[in-house]
Parts: sequence; C-alpha cells; structure tokens
Amino acid sequence: MLLIATSLRKRTGAEDVRLLLIIAASGLTFALSLLLLGWSTLATAHGVAEGDALFIEQAAGVQLMPFIYLGAKHMVTGYDHLLFLVGVIFFLYRMKDIGIYVTLFAVGHSVTLLYGVLSGAHVNPYIVDAIIGLSVVYKALDNLGAFRRWFGVQPNAKAAVLIFGFFHGLGLATKLQDFTLSEEGLIANILAFNVGVEVGQLVALGAILIAMNYWRRSASFVRQAYAANVLLMTAGFMLMGYQITGYLTIS
Repeated sequence: MLLIATSLRKRTGAEDVRLLLIIAASGLTFALSLLLLGWSTLATAHGVAEGDALFIEQAAGVQLMPFIYLGAKHMVTGYDHLLFLVGVIFFLYRMKDIGIYVTLFAVGHSVTLLYGVLSGAHVNPYIVDAIIGLSVVYKALDNLGAFRRWFGVQPNAKAAVLIFGFFHGLGLATKLQDFTLSEEGLIANILAFNVGVEVGQLVALGAILIAMNYWRRSASFVRQAYAANVLLMTAGFMLMGYQITGYLTIS
C-alpha cells in the first residue's frame, strides 16, 4: 500500500499539469451537462423515493424496523456517501485502519443526523450536498498526493473524515426534514433510522472491500489507481455542480 501511495505522490510536474487540465475538463463537462439536461431537471436532485416519502409522512408511533430499513436503503443507494467511502478506504489495507476511519465517519454523520432532526435546526440541503460532493473531491486529491505537492502540507486525514462526516450527517438530516415527522415515537424512529444507516454502511463497505481486494490483487491496480482517483475527483465535481445548480434554480 505504501509503495502504491508513494508512487502516486511522486508524480512529475507533467502529471501535475495533466491533473490541472483534468480538473478544468471536469468543470467543462459539468457545464455541457447543464445544457443537455436543463436546469429544471437538475433542481429535482434532492429527494426521497415516492413510496418511502409517503410512509415517512404517514408514520405514527414507534416504527423501528421500517426506519432501520429506510436508513439502510438510503446509505446503500446514496452514491455520494459511497463515493466518499471508496476514497477513504482506497489505500487502507489493514482492517484496524479501515475500522478507525469508518468509525470516525460513522460518529460524524450520526451526531449531525440526530442533532439536525431532533433539534429542528435547518440548513440548505443543496449547500450541504455540494459540500458532500466537495468531500469526494478532497479525498481523491488527497489520494493523489496533491496537497503535499501543491501546498507543501498534508491535511490530517482522520480529522478530515470526521469533519466531512458531520456534513454527510447533515445531508441525511435534510432528507428527513423535508417531511412532517410525527412527534409520537420520533426519537425512537430517528435512532432506528441512524442504526439503519450504520447497517447500510457496513453492507456497502463489505461489498466495496470485496471488490477492492479483488482489484488490488491484479497487476493493473498500480497502473489504474491514478486514473481511478481522477475519475473519483471528477464525480465529486459533478456532484458539487449538480447541487449548486439546484440551489441557484430554487433560490
């Protein structure tokens, strides 16, 4: 793992130029996607499946299992959360290290999920989701060693995962804040939803690790790791632009 990560961090100046060009190309790709998809379509990015939304609106009393299911489903189908997880574990091989980082992420998003819903504190969902997209960009650039090469500093990886975990939790909270939640059984249901999120995270993490371990055993992994993180970064930029466009359209 160290050899692979180090090889990415020792890219030449030409590779830095290439990375900057790719960043510019990502922005251009997003601009073109706006023209093709239209602003009104992008504005609908923030939402919950119709059937799930109907259940949440009508749920009254303690509904532990349904809310556990909803939390797990939201995490497993939440591509923004999954992309960040992929970035976090990309160069983590030891289960101890994976456990530490995943726990920090879980603590972060659990705190703000519970606080956001139970306190009634509201934040703009598009801004929060744009920051979540930024978290994907950050992690990809970190994996590429960009911060050390460009700025001579290496951000604290654990602190960054925890901080971005807070924003991921706010993102989860804003999904629930879209609905009028019954006060009856609210605390129990939100706790169950949070448990479901953690269950979904473990399921998704297991699938990601299986795929990653299989990929790491191939001779092409070292060669493809750079391109994979560039694609990850590009996806993060697209998520950011998607949400910023939604914010500008709705506002």
